[in-house]
Formats: sequence, structure tokens, C-alpha cells
Amino acid sequence: MDILSRAESLEPYIIERRRFYHSCPELAGHEVETTKAIAEDLRMMGLEPKLFEHVNGLIAEIHGEKPGKTVVLRADIDALNVKEQTGLSFASKNDYMHACGHDCHIAMQLGAARILSEMRSGLNGTVRLLFQPAEEGGYGARDVIQEGALDGADAIYGTHVWGTVRAPLIDITPGFRMAASNRFKLLIHGVTAHGSAPHLGADAITAACAIVSSLQLLVTRFNCATDPMVLTIGKINGGTQYNVIPDLVEIEGTVRHFRTDHSIEEEMRRIIGGVAEALKVTWELDYIYLNYPVNNSYDEVTDICRKAATSLFGEQVFAHMPTLMSSEDFSWYLREIPGVFTFIGSSNPEKGITGTNHQSTYDVDEAVLKRGTALAAQFAYDYLSV
Repeated sequence: MDILSRAESLEPYIIERRRFYHSCPELAGHEVETTKAIAEDLRMMGLEPKLFEHVNGLIAEIHGEKPGKTVVLRADIDALNVKEQTGLSFASKNDYMHACGHDCHIAMQLGAARILSEMRSGLNGTVRLLFQPAEEGGYGARDVIQEGALDGADAIYGTHVWGTVRAPLIDITPGFRMAASNRFKLLIHGVTAHGSAPHLGADAITAACAIVSSLQLLVTRFNCATDPMVLTIGKINGGTQYNVIPDLVEIEGTVRHFRTDHSIEEEMRRIIGGVAEALKVTWELDYIYLNYPVNNSYDEVTDICRKAATSLFGEQVFAHMPTLMSSEDFSWYLREIPGVFTFIGSSNPEKGITGTNHQSTYDVDEAVLKRGTALAAQFAYDYLSV
């Protein structure tokens, strides 16, 4: 079968499904109706979806007539707490929005499922379709791994429509593609006193200010300048009265980086501890590893994917997108099995499509959806043929 031609013939179906899922988004952890609709779409193809037991989302398998490896195609299915302002005829019917393009991921994967279902006689092995919840929550991949989504799998493919890349270009760059994402919550405990007598207390606000400033030294003085890192404090809360030294300040923030160890947390604890001791306060740090770096480090799998794209669209299809400091929980899969992560350009200024991911005006050039379908199907077929 000519996969690209079949994807082109399926374009009306792919676009229709994208618009359906776009109109009824559900937040991370609440993808109940989305899961049901995907399951029904798969049943209409003759597949047997298996819903996860403890979380939303599902898997379904396409078994080739010949034995072989198992490759996973992953699509995330959750939306964002964003009020849509696109003016599209199929805009969200509620207060949420598929502002990151997961509606497109669902539709492209459904298209690939139809193609691969029709190619069973030529498949050497199994294609597992994974529709994953809660990517935006940062915990969906971990949850479905615990549900067995990768059991017996040999490799995984993921993709993302991306608003800073021009349609119809595709990025399949080797190496680091997205950063690790860590979240932290820091409590500073002091001792209350009157504002006129701070020496009788331990000022949690003064300590918090010193700690916030000192933590930036982790980026500027304790990190190699060629190793990207961002440390952002997004929330500070403390104090109850203008003339009272407070005994508690709460700080929350995020760190984005490309390290694969826990050295940043260790360095933060060293800095916080030193400042806290000097200012006579105590502290508690809750440090959470949301995602690790997305790294196309599996050369064989990445090469198969690039060759699949070349065979479909030619060398001119490739874009090189700079490495992003944003994150993706696809990284958890890459810690378990080989895989590759791609980006499909979605912007088209000539059509007035210029917004990017997470914006309330984000839209995609729907002409690229059939390409995403074709690439997923071609990669799966080629991987199983090796």
C-alpha cells in the first residue's frame, strides 16, 4: 500500500475527527468522554480497545499476520484550562481548549490506525496504539506505564504539532529536544516579632528574599554556561500584617534543565541551607521530578523515522527546531524503551495561522494532519520490517 496516498484519501476523516475532539476538550485526569469516543472510533475499525483500569485513556493493538516486535504509537488526549478565542466554527463548547494540539494528535493517530489496520497482512509484529491522558498534568505517562502500556514493547513513537515551525515542515532532530521539568515548594519557618523589634524574631520574608536571590547563583555561578538551565520562582506568599515579622513564607517554582541526575536538587538544598542558617530560620523543601529531558538519543530508531519521512516527503521536509526549555512526559517512556519524538509544523501565515501552543488563539494548518498520519504509519511499518 502507498501509505501517503492512503493518508491523503483519509484527509476528510482525519480533519473531521480533529474538529470533533477540538469541540469537546477535557482537562488532564478528566478525559472520560474523550476516552469513550476514541474507543468507539477504534471499534468502528474492527479493533478492540482496552481501557486503563485506574486512569483514563486506552490502548489497542493491530496484530500483523507475521510474528515480530511491538512498536507503540502514542497520542496524548487532554486539554488545557484556557478559554478559546479562535472564532472557529468548531471551537470548544466549554471553558477549556485543545490549545496544545492534542486534538490533532488524536486525529492523526486514528488515521494511522486505519491505514495500519488495512496493512495487517504486511506487518511483521504488532502496533500498539496508546492514547495517553494527563500529559499536561505531567503524570499521565507514568500512570499508563504502571498500567502496563509498555509491557512487551520494543520501541515508541511520539509527535507534537508545533506553532513555531512552519507547515508542512517536520523536525526529527537527534539529541536533546525538550528539557526536564522539576517543580519545588519551599517553606521558610521563622519566629514572629513586632516590626519595630525584628531582632526578637527570625524574619521569614527577609530569608525568603535572600534565598530567592541566592538560588539564581545556581544558574549563573554553579552551572556550566553552555548547559541551559532556567530557575523560575512563580509564587511567594507570606505575612499577615504590615507591622509584624512573619513566621512563614511559602515559595513555589520550577527548574528546566537537561541533566539526568539529581544534582540540581542537591545544590538547591546546599544553597537554601546555608542562607537559612545565616538568617536563623528553618526550612522544608519538596522537590518533584515531573519530567526528564526528551532526548532523541536512540540513533537506530531516529534514523528509521528520518528515512520514513524522507521516503514520504523528500529531504526538503526537514526543519531544525532549536531545543526547547518546555517539557513533555514522553521522556518517561524513553527511560524505559527506545523511541523517537518528532515535531510537525502547524503555522501558516498565508492562511492567518500564526498562534503557538498554549495560546487562546492557537490553531493549526489542517493540511499537515495527513502528513502526521502518514509519518506515524510509515514509521511503524518500517520499524517492524527491520
